Amino acid sequence: MNLSLRQLTVFREVMRSGSISQAAKTVARTQPAVSTMMATLEQELGFPLFLREHGKLTPTPEAHYFLEEAEAILARLERTKQALSKISALETGRLRIACHPAASGLFMPRLLTGFLKDKAGVELSLIMRSSGVIEDLVASQQFDIGFAETPRPRASIDQTDFDLECVCVLRHDDPLARNPTLSPEELDGKPMAVLFDDHPTATQTEHAFTSRGRKFNKWLELRTFMPGLQFVSDGFCYMICDMITAYSHLVQGSAPSRLVMRRFLPTVTSSVSILTPAYVSQARLSQAFAAHLSSALQEMQLKVEGLLTEGMDAAPDDPPTAGQS
Repeated sequence: MNLSLRQLTVFREVMRSGSISQAAKTVARTQPAVSTMMATLEQELGFPLFLREHGKLTPTPEAHYFLEEAEAILARLERTKQALSKISALETGRLRIACHPAASGLFMPRLLTGFLKDKAGVELSLIMRSSGVIEDLVASQQFDIGFAETPRPRASIDQTDFDLECVCVLRHDDPLARNPTLSPEELDGKPMAVLFDDHPTATQTEHAFTSRGRKFNKWLELRTFMPGLQFVSDGFCYMICDMITAYSHLVQGSAPSRLVMRRFLPTVTSSVSILTPAYVSQARLSQAFAAHLSSALQEMQLKVEGLLTEGMDAAPDDPPTAGQS
């Protein structure tokens, strides 16, 4: 039996209208074409659907039963079309994101709220984990996207890397805030907040001081830069901070900050990566958000570069808007 969706649609209209001519108008076909389609349908089914007497169509009992089946099939098709349309428009689906601490407080949530503004049908999972754990979650395909400190390459992970410049964070009323650029010479012997010893930013920062014969005074050791902002704000120390933490709290933060960022030379960098599973194809929603995140990171770099170049103390607190869908 070879039935088509067009046959089912035309049959439904004939049953609803009780007339070949009216059904032909509804489906925008000629009357002979509809008559031929109904005759072909009856041949495929092997039994008549209508009694034709004196130019009038009378549905058979089999036609009423077949109508229920046809309407169920067409209703299912319509639901499928709507679902596929939402998928195409990125309005439905599931997005699972694992994010490292530096971006999980403000940067990632603000980025996601903008991305999901018109996507009420999207189911979101967002967790904060250490970068090493995020690698494993992505490699095992438990999460669609990981945002973490750049790992060593793994065959099970595709990654896009971003090398971000760290900035010096200090109080806005500190005399050193008048300098557009700070170096180990200005910070010689001053109390510093840094991450744990084997973190790349900590080793780079210490090397920047010792290579120039300046005293590196590690006053506070941290697991993440975020709590260090409070100590800097209260005047206890200075901090060479990753760009995302500084940007999130000094630029994106809703409350005015007593802190400013200045360029630090020699440059200290922190590398972050967008991670996705390598052995599976990404859903359209996941691809779209990965592109959105990539654009936002590039926009952040440009904005921070502008602030550092101009020596501004503040910036508009609008989040990145690049790549919104």
